[in-house]
Amino acid sequence: MLSWRLTGESSRGVLRGVSRQEGEFNNALMMKPDSVSVTIVTYNSGRFIKRCIESVLAQRYPKEIIVVDNNSTDGTVDILEQFEDRCRIVYNEENVGFAAAQNQAIRMARGAWILTLNPDVLLLPNFIASLVRAGRLHSRIGSVCGKLLSMTSTFDIPSKPLIDSTGIYFNPMLRHLDRGSQETDNGRYLKHEYVFGATAAAALYRRAMIEDISIDGEFFDEDFFVYREDADVAWRAQLLGWKCIYTPYARGYHVRNVLPNNRRALPAAINMHSVKNRFLMRLKNITSGLYLRNAVSITLRDLVVLTCCLVWEHSSLKAFWFLARHWRRILAKRREIQRRAVVSEEEIASWFRYQPVSKPAPQPAREKSVVGARSGRR
Repeated sequence: MLSWRLTGESSRGVLRGVSRQEGEFNNALMMKPDSVSVTIVTYNSGRFIKRCIESVLAQRYPKEIIVVDNNSTDGTVDILEQFEDRCRIVYNEENVGFAAAQNQAIRMARGAWILTLNPDVLLLPNFIASLVRAGRLHSRIGSVCGKLLSMTSTFDIPSKPLIDSTGIYFNPMLRHLDRGSQETDNGRYLKHEYVFGATAAAALYRRAMIEDISIDGEFFDEDFFVYREDADVAWRAQLLGWKCIYTPYARGYHVRNVLPNNRRALPAAINMHSVKNRFLMRLKNITSGLYLRNAVSITLRDLVVLTCCLVWEHSSLKAFWFLARHWRRILAKRREIQRRAVVSEEEIASWFRYQPVSKPAPQPAREKSVVGARSGRR
C-alpha cells in the first residue's frame, strides 16, 4: 500500500493507493484515447460507498478509480480502506466541499474522460461503455449523461421505476431541474438527444472540455462548495460551444435527497449554498439578451427567494453576505467567461423554457437500424 503526504495544490490530505504493479498497469491504460477515470467524493457516505465502488469495479470497461474523502466521521474511512488495493484514495483533513474535492480528483486523474460519481449511485455493468460510445459521436460533445432511476436510501429499487434524471434543463426563472425527475419510466427517453447539461451525480466529461472551460484552474467553481456546481459547468460549457448528449443505454440508480419539494427537511447549510449558488451562477454566466427576455420571470422568482429568506429561512441570508464580500472575484470570473463565449444569444435563449428542451443528436448505428425497422413496419 502506498501512503504519502500530498504536496502543492493537492496538499489537503493523505493519499493511499494501489501497488506499483497496478500503477504501471493504470499508466499504460490511461494512455489510450478513450480511457476513463472515475472520481468520487465522499462525506459521511458509509451507507452507500461500498456498493457504489463495487458497481464501478464491475463495469465492463477499463478504468481507474479515485476517491476523495472530505474528513468523514461515520465509518466511511473504514470502508474505503478495504479498496485501497484497487483505488487511489485521498483522505482530506477537512471538508473542503464537493467542488474542491472533485477538482482534487480530476487533477490526479489520467483519463481522457472523467466520470464524476456520487457515492449514492449504483451503476449497471455497461454504464461507462455506453457513455463513452455516445461521447465519440461528435468531437464537440464535452459531456455525456445516461438515464438515472430513483432508488431508496437503503439501495432498494422501487417496483415502479421512477426517473431521477435524464439531463439538466433550465426554465425562464433560472431554476435548473432534472429532466424527467419523478416521472414513471414508461419509455419516453429512448433516443440520443442533446440536452443542456449532465448531473454531476453521474456525468462523463471530456478532458479537452475540462481544460477549455476551467477558470483559474477550477473546473467546478469552488465558491459553490456544494450544490448547483454541475449546472454552472453546464451553462459555462454551452457558452463556450460544447455540447451535452444523453444516451438511453447508460443506466444506473441514484438516491436523491435534494428535491424542490423537500427543502424544509434539508440542513440549513445546504439551503444557504443553494441560495448563494443561484445568484453566483447567474452573475457569472447570464448574458444581457437572456436576462432581458426573461426579466419578469427572473424577478418574480428572486422576490420569492428573498421573501423566504427574510421571513423563514434566516440562515440563508448569509448567501448575500458572501456575494457582497466576493463580488470582485465573481466579476473577474464573469469577464473571463463572457470574453470567451462563442455562441449566440438566440442559441443560449433557446434552452430556457418551462418544458424541458432537447435537440436532435447523432444516433449510433444500432439505434438507427432499430428506428428504421420500426418505420418500415408502419
